[in-house]
Amino acid sequence: MEIKILGSGCSNCAKLEKVTKEGIAQLGIEAQVEKVEDMQKIMSYGVMSTPALVINGVVKLVGKVPNKAKIIEILEKELKA
Repeated sequence: MEIKILGSGCSNCAKLEKVTKEGIAQLGIEAQVEKVEDMQKIMSYGVMSTPALVINGVVKLVGKVPNKAKIIEILEKELKA
């Protein structure tokens, strides 16, 4: 699974990265997490508000930091897809 955290490096971007990594660890899944701070790359996903979560090239979340339970729910749906 390829996961990208899109954001300028703000505190919410850091929180999203932390919660996402905690969810990955709790599920015990293999995933590459990459932080994308380049605004042109962020805009290439059609994202105008950060932080954003991209899983396997698809934007799953924009402009908010969910709790760990919501992240786990998103990851589990992706595993079943």
